[in-house]
Amino acid sequence: MADGSKSLNLALEFVRVTEDAAIASSGWIGKGDGKAADKAAVDAMRSRFNQINFSGEIVIGEGAKDEAPELYNGERVGAGKEPLFDIAVDPLECTASVAFGRPNAISVIATGPSGSLYRAVDSYMEKIAVGPAAKHILDLDAPAKDIIPKIAKALGKKVEEITVAILDRPRHEKLIQEVRAAGARVQLFMDGDVAMAISTCLPESPVDILMGVGGSTEAVLAAAALKCLGGEILCRWQPKPEHLPRLHQANITDFSKIFSTEDLVKGQDITFTATGVIDGPLLQGVVFEQEKIITHSVIMTANPRTIRFLKTKHLH
Repeated sequence: MADGSKSLNLALEFVRVTEDAAIASSGWIGKGDGKAADKAAVDAMRSRFNQINFSGEIVIGEGAKDEAPELYNGERVGAGKEPLFDIAVDPLECTASVAFGRPNAISVIATGPSGSLYRAVDSYMEKIAVGPAAKHILDLDAPAKDIIPKIAKALGKKVEEITVAILDRPRHEKLIQEVRAAGARVQLFMDGDVAMAISTCLPESPVDILMGVGGSTEAVLAAAALKCLGGEILCRWQPKPEHLPRLHQANITDFSKIFSTEDLVKGQDITFTATGVIDGPLLQGVVFEQEKIITHSVIMTANPRTIRFLKTKHLH
């Protein structure tokens, strides 16, 4: 079993992994080729993982082995042996943002002892996330008109001061109308609900609530960070019909169950590491200068609960 000191030491090692992935993918910013950007991030992440003295199993990665040759679900990484860690990765969250030069792209790793991370099949989930002050009143089934005033009261704000982050998708038209009818603000974003979920826990962030349907794997990554920050995410499967076979193959048949942060990331030896690729609400992106590359990262641990923001200069 992993312990807190081991998890912390690994989190400090993993920042080198997300830095390498962020730098590699940033060379493709604005070039219109998301696949190339993602491949660059994957190659760099896997290479650095295998230089670290640990043993990890990818439980959330680039897909099944026949779909992804690297960082696939079930792949073992690391240059060490036991204990075995669960690894959830998104080498490049917001691939389209990098391709088209939009904000909010990051490279992400979440880890925990073997068996601690929920093995979320790649599909969609309905989600709501908030910071520590409102975590105890969260209700996924409550209408926006009911839950937003409760969250506002918990945060010590007026309803009209509340900002709800929602992915800019046609499926959210009704939700957007309901949030506005409740009197709150809506902040639409194109990609990156991991960073937006985390933003609900940051006092300097304008985002108070994340709502809507987004990626299931991103829910686990966000939950790892929220556990470190004391926030909460609730979510429930809402798969596309074409995703049902892969869910059934993974023995996921109950789509009514509501998952909490603890369901998605069990225990306290959880870490979250991310490096910015393009500026977003959580991190600044990669900066290229004449003789150096500058990266901006965050390292979080749940045991002990720590948050480290790291600015690194990579000298040529």
